[in-house]
Amino acid sequence: MALSQKLSARLSQKLILTPSLQQAIKLLPMTTIELADLLNQEMVENPLLEESVDEEAPTAEVVAEAEAVPEKPDEKGDVWDDADYEYFFGDYLDDGYRPKQAQEVRELPPIENTLTSKGSLADHLEWQLSLQTTDPLIRQIGEAIIGNIDDDGMLVASISEIAALGPWPVASVEQALEHVQSFDPIGVGARDLQECLLLQLRAHGLGGTPVETLVTEHLPLLQNHRVPELAKALGLPPEEIKAYLEVVRHLDPKPGARYTPADSHYVIPDVYIIKTEDGGYRAVLNEEGLPQLRISPVYRRLLDKSAADNTDETRAYVKDKFRSALWLIKSVEQRQKTIHKVANSIINFQRDFLDHGIEHLRPLVLRDVANDIGMHESTVSRVVTNKYMHTPQGVFEMKYFFHSGISSSYGENVSSVTIKQRIRKIIENEDPRKPLSDSKIVSILQREGLVLARRTIAKYREELKISTSNQRKVLY
Repeated sequence: MALSQKLSARLSQKLILTPSLQQAIKLLPMTTIELADLLNQEMVENPLLEESVDEEAPTAEVVAEAEAVPEKPDEKGDVWDDADYEYFFGDYLDDGYRPKQAQEVRELPPIENTLTSKGSLADHLEWQLSLQTTDPLIRQIGEAIIGNIDDDGMLVASISEIAALGPWPVASVEQALEHVQSFDPIGVGARDLQECLLLQLRAHGLGGTPVETLVTEHLPLLQNHRVPELAKALGLPPEEIKAYLEVVRHLDPKPGARYTPADSHYVIPDVYIIKTEDGGYRAVLNEEGLPQLRISPVYRRLLDKSAADNTDETRAYVKDKFRSALWLIKSVEQRQKTIHKVANSIINFQRDFLDHGIEHLRPLVLRDVANDIGMHESTVSRVVTNKYMHTPQGVFEMKYFFHSGISSSYGENVSSVTIKQRIRKIIENEDPRKPLSDSKIVSILQREGLVLARRTIAKYREELKISTSNQRKVLY
């Protein structure tokens, strides 16, 4: 039997990410600091890139130089007008953005003045261990114990696990642990919350008192402020139980936290929202420290075929670096224009917020801004990632302005952030003797035209890190 093969041609369309498009997408999510680091690194690696020191617009200069290069397309159809980039981004290349003018460089303090070293909890404990321990075995075990204490000051390994590290006798490990638990801060080295509180009570001379009994035998009731049950269990009047509760409230459940403070992350806004004289707002990009790039004219001359000393190899190298530099400069300019467009669109949607504050924040989704500026949602998503805006109401992440909304009985969409703010104010103004339950908060919001389920209120309350009504209750 003869087999026949059929050949057929099929026409299809595929989106191919060219190097210039890939670079533009890569730059969008970067912060201004990250972009500055990238540009400085590119200037080191690409000899054709240099920082512009005059007030000329670098991009216009680059484009003019690119058009003047006497180079013909190669066999692969390589063209200098970067048609793929223009195809995808040509609609966005308008006059909506202007690069900043040259600014005076301020003299910064020497780096030595900004260096600091913070002592950790482990350093503090090891310092006490070296001063208060002469027994080599206890010191060795103590170092192993300190190595297994977390940032909150809690011991995360069991006695048997530490004993197996030596191996050491269990009795010696317990002796070393008792020694470490006597160190500052009081309560360090505890294996659970109950032991942490007991160590602090005994250090303050409250061992054997009713407050120790509360922590030892009735900790769950203590955590929920169940004063009547505690009074009944200990046979004491509620007023005395409240006094003991006040003592426990002043104990530290995380004694080591003060020695390991969270690192401060300073936010540098990428966009400043400036109020204009006519009462409107406009977006200004923060380009402080961002180098303005241009193509070095010295290296560009190496592309000239008329020069006798320019070999084909030299021209090929310079051509490759020229193309890379041109893509980078155009991508940076496109990034700045795109951020500027998104920021201005946010201004248009959130004008009431800028004028009056968080309670007037409007519901907004990525699609709204994408349709407003004629871009895809994924592009807007990349723009608002890791970016911050300085507004008259404070500094906010650009993602903060995008959130869902709930329809009110008055026909208006109310932002979920606004509802959370309203819940917070309702709870702040409640009677502490009779805290409002989630159901009562639902009723209050219904009278204001907001119909929400009780579970939605509970979800928002938990996101605000507000306790339940039973936990907030203060009994008199």
